[in-house]
Amino acid sequence: MKGLLFKLCLCLCICGWSLGIMAQTLWSDSLQSVIDGPGLNKKEKPALLNQLAEIHRVSKNYAVAMARAQQSASIALQDKNFTEAVKAYAMQANIKTNTHDLSTLKRTSDSALLIAHQAGTPLAMAYGYYAQVLLYQALDNNENVVKYCQLGLKELEKVPDPYLAAKIYYRLYVVHAAWNNEDKVNIYARKAIDNALQTTDYNLVSNCYASLAVAYEYNYNASNNRAALDSSLFYLTKSAMLYRAYPGRVADNTYAITCINLASSYLKYFPETDKKARAQAIYYATTARTVLKNTANCQDVIASSLGILSEYAKREGNNAQVESYLREAYKVMKTAEAPANHTMLNVTQALASFYEQQGDYREALAFQKEVTAYNNKNFNQEAALNSQKLEIQYETEKKNSEMQMLKERESSRRIQNYLYACIALASFLGLLFMFRSYHFRLRYSLQREKQLELEKQDSALQIKLEKEEQARLKVEQQLMEAQQQQLKKEVMANMLQLEHKNKMLLNIKDRLTEGDPVNIQKILKEEIVLDNDFERAKREIQQVHPDFFNLLYNKSQKKLTLLDLKFCAYLYLKMDTRQISQLMHIEPKSVRMSRYRIKQKLGLDKEEDLNVFLQGLGS
Repeated sequence: MKGLLFKLCLCLCICGWSLGIMAQTLWSDSLQSVIDGPGLNKKEKPALLNQLAEIHRVSKNYAVAMARAQQSASIALQDKNFTEAVKAYAMQANIKTNTHDLSTLKRTSDSALLIAHQAGTPLAMAYGYYAQVLLYQALDNNENVVKYCQLGLKELEKVPDPYLAAKIYYRLYVVHAAWNNEDKVNIYARKAIDNALQTTDYNLVSNCYASLAVAYEYNYNASNNRAALDSSLFYLTKSAMLYRAYPGRVADNTYAITCINLASSYLKYFPETDKKARAQAIYYATTARTVLKNTANCQDVIASSLGILSEYAKREGNNAQVESYLREAYKVMKTAEAPANHTMLNVTQALASFYEQQGDYREALAFQKEVTAYNNKNFNQEAALNSQKLEIQYETEKKNSEMQMLKERESSRRIQNYLYACIALASFLGLLFMFRSYHFRLRYSLQREKQLELEKQDSALQIKLEKEEQARLKVEQQLMEAQQQQLKKEVMANMLQLEHKNKMLLNIKDRLTEGDPVNIQKILKEEIVLDNDFERAKREIQQVHPDFFNLLYNKSQKKLTLLDLKFCAYLYLKMDTRQISQLMHIEPKSVRMSRYRIKQKLGLDKEEDLNVFLQGLGS
C-alpha cells in the first residue's frame, strides 16, 4: 500500500513538473511577445528586458539572460534612462558572478556605479552599490560586501524598493551565515522575506523562505530545540509550495534545490527507524531529480539527489541500489560541459569507498585515481580563481590608493593654501609699511589664477573620461547592429541558393516520377555554372544597401511576396532574363510577366524602367 502511495505521489510530481516547465516557458514567451509587440512604448522596454533577463538567469540560461540585459542597457542609454541602465548593468554583473566571469566583472560593476552617479537618483545609486556588492561577493571580500549593502539600504530609505531591499538583505544573510553569526542570520533572513513578500517575484520569495529555514536550522543546532527544526522544515515546505502555487514563476532549479534541502534535513536530523521521514526524503530527492531531468546546467543538483537516495539504499543494505545510484550520479556529471570539480570529487570518492568496502579493489583504485585527478583539478581551478580575485583586488586597491592619494593631495593643498594665506597675512602685516597693497594683490591674483587653472584642468579631464566611456558604449552598440545586419544579408543570400537547389531537386524528382529521361551529367554541369553565378551573386547580395528590401516594402503599393523580393534581388544584381529563368526554373515569358506585375505593385509607369528604378533604390 505504501509503495503504491509513493508511486502515486511520484506520478503527481512528474505531472506537476511538466506543467511547471510549460508554465515557465509560457511566462517567458508571453513577456517576450509583449516586448516584441508593436504597441509597446520604447521607454517601457528596458524594464521588461531586465525582467526577462532575470527569468533566464534564475533558469541558468545565462547566454540569453546576458543578451537581454545588454539590449536593455543599450536602449536605456539611448533614451538617457540611466536608472534602468544601472539595473541592466547590475543584472550583467549578477550573471557574470553566477558564471565566475571575473575578467570583466569589475568593469561591469564600476560602469553600473558610474552611470548611477550620472543618474543621481537614490534608486540608481542603490543598484550601483548592489553591483559593487556582487563584485566583492565574487572576490570573497565580505567586509566590503557589508559596506556596500549598508550604503544601498541607506539610499533605499529615501525611495523604498522591496525587491532590491530583499536582495540586499539576502546578501547580508549569506555573509553572516559564512561568519556563523546566528543572531544576524536570523535578523537578515527575516528582513529578506518581509521585503520579498511585498513583491511578485516568487522565485525571490522562494529563496528567502529557504534562507529563513536555514536560520531556524542554525537555531536548532545551537539549542537542539525541536520547534526550531519544525520551523525550518515548515519554511522549506512553504518555499517548495510556491512552485505549484505560481506555475512558471519559480525556476525549476530553485524548486529542485529546495527539495534537496528538505531531503537533506530528513536524512540528517531524523533517525533511521523513522519510516515517515525516510519516505519524505526519498520523495523530495526523487522530485528534484525528476524536475531537472531535461534542464541544462543542473547536473550537480541531480547528483546530490542521487547521493541522498544512495545513502538510504546504504542504510537498507541494498548494495546493488547504492552502486546504481552512484553510477548514475557519475554518468550525469559526465554529461556536463564543465563538470563541477568538487561534486565530481564527492561522487568519485563515494564510488571508491563503496568498491573498497565490497572488496572490488580494481574499481576502487580506478575511482581513487579519479579522486586524485579531480582533487588536482579542483585545486588548480581554485588557484586560478584566486589568482583572478587577487588581480582584481590588486587593481581595486590600486585604484583606491590613487583615490586616497588624490584626497590626501587635496587635503595637503588645502593646508598649503591655508599656510600660504597665513604667510601672506603675516607678510602683509610685517611689510604693511614697506610695500604697497598693489603688490600683495597682484601676487594673490596670480595664485588664484593658478588654482583656477588647475581646477579647470581637473574638470576637463573628468569630462574627457566620461566622453570616452560614452563613446566606447556607442561603438559597441554600432558593432552589434552591424553584425546583425551582416547576418541578415548572409541568410538572405544562402536562402536564395537553397531555394534554387530545392526546386532543382523537386524538378528531377517529378521527371523521374513521370518517367521522363534525366541527363544527370548535363544537370551537374549546369549546376556547377549556376553555383559559380550564385557565389558571385552571394557576394554581391551582401553588398546590397542595408535598407534595400525595407525601401522596396515602403515603395510598394501592394504587398510584395518572397518571390517578388527574390526577383528584385536578381534584377538589382544585373542578371538578364535568361539567367533569371534558369535560376528560377521558369520560362522567359514568366520572367517578363513578373517584371510587369512588380512594376504594377511598385506603382511605376509603363515608360519607367524597373532595372533603373532598382539600381537607384539600392544605391
